[in-house]
Amino acid sequence: MPYRSTPPTTVRAVERALDILLCFTKSTHELSLSEIARDVGLHKSTAHRLLLSLQQKGFVRRHPGSDKYMLGWSALCLSANAPLFDSWTSVALPTMEELRDRTGETVSLYVRSGIERIRVQAVESREPIRNVATVGERYPLYIGASGKVLLAWSDVDLLDEILRRERLPSGFSVNELQLQLQQVRADGYAVSIQERDAGAAAMAAPVFGPDGDCIAALAVSGPVSRLTEFKMENLVSHLLGAAQTLSKAIANASR
Repeated sequence: MPYRSTPPTTVRAVERALDILLCFTKSTHELSLSEIARDVGLHKSTAHRLLLSLQQKGFVRRHPGSDKYMLGWSALCLSANAPLFDSWTSVALPTMEELRDRTGETVSLYVRSGIERIRVQAVESREPIRNVATVGERYPLYIGASGKVLLAWSDVDLLDEILRRERLPSGFSVNELQLQLQQVRADGYAVSIQERDAGAAAMAAPVFGPDGDCIAALAVSGPVSRLTEFKMENLVSHLLGAAQTLSKAIANASR
């Protein structure tokens, strides 16, 4: 639904400005005003006003001689100082490499970012046919093993926000997902088969912080020809053990 032309509230303007910045996570190319407005669902005039504010703060810059925009240097400064990438990802790497060697499949670490999940670390399988995992990619929370893990241990308010009908694709069953989340909490892990990508399967377990909250999802993924239901059943103990080890390592690093 297009954004209304009436002046946005302060909070709404912040949300829309952040949506504009997130447009650049979906593309490595420069984006025009029209592309940005269409992607975020804004009128061009509103998108232009927000881009001017972002440009003044250095978060976007305009390509000289065209209407194309690209990320500015302020975005780089923020990412360079993000403690998440300096601590969690380095702490997680040895455990993830060991899990990759035990399972033979790609291992990823996801965290919740707003109403999405983002891959913050990955160790790819050594197999010639494997799940290619790009750090920084964002995915919906309502689909896939990692998303279900992050949702299953979310608070009720967040779950309600993410499962708002207008956020979900047509025909999506909220009731079915809620039943799946109950099962994930009971089992302690989640499994998905060809939910997000055809030909791919995944399993994920929660990683807990020092306060007991779920702070990340540790996932193993690969082609369905290799990562079968039978194989995933045999890998559950390895996955849960690695998630527990990682939870302890992050807790120790946080002291």
